[in-house]
Amino acid sequence: MSESSFVTTSGGQQVLILREGSKQSRGKKAQTNNIAAAKLIAELVKSSLGPRGMDKMLVDSMGDVTITNDGATMLKEIDVQHPAGKMMVEIAKAVDGEVGDGTTSSVVLAGALLANAEKLLEQGVHPMLIVNGYRKAAHQAQKILDEIAIGVEAQDKATLTKIARTSMASKIVSNDSAELAALVVDALLQVVEKTAEDKHVVDLDNLKVEKKVGASLRDTSLIRGIILDKEVAHSGMPKRVEKAKIALVSSALEVEKTEFDAKINISNPAQMQQFIDEETKMLKGMVDKIAASGANVLICQKGIDDMAQHYLAKAGILAVRRVKESDMVKLAKATGGRIVNGLESLTKSDIGQAGLVEERKIEDDKWTFVEGCKNPKAVTIFIRGGSKRAIDEVERSMHDAIMVVKDVLENPAIVGGGGAVEEELSYRLMKWSSRLEGREQLAAMKFAEALEAIPQALAANAGFDPIDIQVGLREKHSAGKTWFGVDVLGNGIRDMLEKDVIEPVGVKEQIIKSATEATCMILRIDDVIASSKKGPSMPPGGMGGPGGMEGMD
Repeated sequence: MSESSFVTTSGGQQVLILREGSKQSRGKKAQTNNIAAAKLIAELVKSSLGPRGMDKMLVDSMGDVTITNDGATMLKEIDVQHPAGKMMVEIAKAVDGEVGDGTTSSVVLAGALLANAEKLLEQGVHPMLIVNGYRKAAHQAQKILDEIAIGVEAQDKATLTKIARTSMASKIVSNDSAELAALVVDALLQVVEKTAEDKHVVDLDNLKVEKKVGASLRDTSLIRGIILDKEVAHSGMPKRVEKAKIALVSSALEVEKTEFDAKINISNPAQMQQFIDEETKMLKGMVDKIAASGANVLICQKGIDDMAQHYLAKAGILAVRRVKESDMVKLAKATGGRIVNGLESLTKSDIGQAGLVEERKIEDDKWTFVEGCKNPKAVTIFIRGGSKRAIDEVERSMHDAIMVVKDVLENPAIVGGGGAVEEELSYRLMKWSSRLEGREQLAAMKFAEALEAIPQALAANAGFDPIDIQVGLREKHSAGKTWFGVDVLGNGIRDMLEKDVIEPVGVKEQIIKSATEATCMILRIDDVIASSKKGPSMPPGGMGGPGGMEGMD
């Protein structure tokens, strides 16, 4: 790493280019360092790929422990310092945000692409030729994916359940994946909407996920409605209301204060009582309006005065206050009600309905459950588990399953999992690359080889010999058996469609795009300049001009 901040002109004058203490590495050294850092990140997550992958225990600076095998979570939690390493973290974030699954695969593929590119660099191939070859190969891979992808019915419950189970197979919840996958599919089919173009759209804001330590993973359930982490406002109110008619109010049930200072002169106790009676009358009038609308449950976004709570309890109305705005919106979609800003505009047509509203004690907290809605467009998945770390990992697993099912609902096409699609892409790209001319052909061939890193990693993590698996897969795919992949839970190589191991084509597309983009970005870098955090001010002579170049600030 060069630390020189000065260059010398032909006239012998030293010129300060970088802040003193800055570090610079150039050319092959910079490329080697960047590739080594990125490969190290890929090695870190590779052993967690697939159903036989291992978990990582991550301890942060505060001593908090996270146990996971989710690629995105691992890379978010570790404090990566190297800039090229940070770019690998960005891949995982991009894939996680876009399609939710495939984060580990994308990082493993990027590491393999860089390792193969390093071999070409050592042979004297220019980085830009490698970049061009990789981009052409990635474009061709997208075309091949479109050709081999299998179209499915968007709302085919059986296929969606298989997709969710495949996603969960490598997670902590794999033993309970059948029940959880069915739960995820039911939840998404409840909130999916059709557009005017007859396409399906899923707004994940309509799917709430709540978690609470206690019970067991098998007690995880789908609530056809919304769970509020609030208790009933008054002890005298009913704690359970069946056939609930729900008023959703965004304004406070309180006597509003004036916006300007005002004084009321009271000369005798009767006037004081009259003032209190008037305030009480106003609050009772608010409760009467709610009762007149037919509502027996009130969900209020803001506060409810103590006196109003008293009258609500007398009227037998269950009330919950200070509910989050996002939960109010979900409640409106779940119950079919309408959020009103003031009680003056509350009518019977604004009232939502639910089969049951009930306060329940969950561990040490009291929560209100609004469930049994007829056709809710917002629902809740309630996760239970034996420990905080366990339910955190279950939540991450459920997130991946939710995302892959959403991907298939919005883009109903699938491919075989278990490394089958990567092996098929590798086989077809190898044949296609022979038609390229020049050194770009070498890069395209290395791209095809890199795709085999996925089935090789799956094989290694399952305890198989990666070379034997690679040879066996090449033989099957050359014989036209497109969907043969690594049977991680079986005895080597099987048809993945027969094993019901399927994945969304959208996830595979995103993996290839993200890995290729990050690889090309790293390969294009030939100079790394790291500025020091603090350094001395400009030395005498300034920028190297006579007398410090007067007139420059």
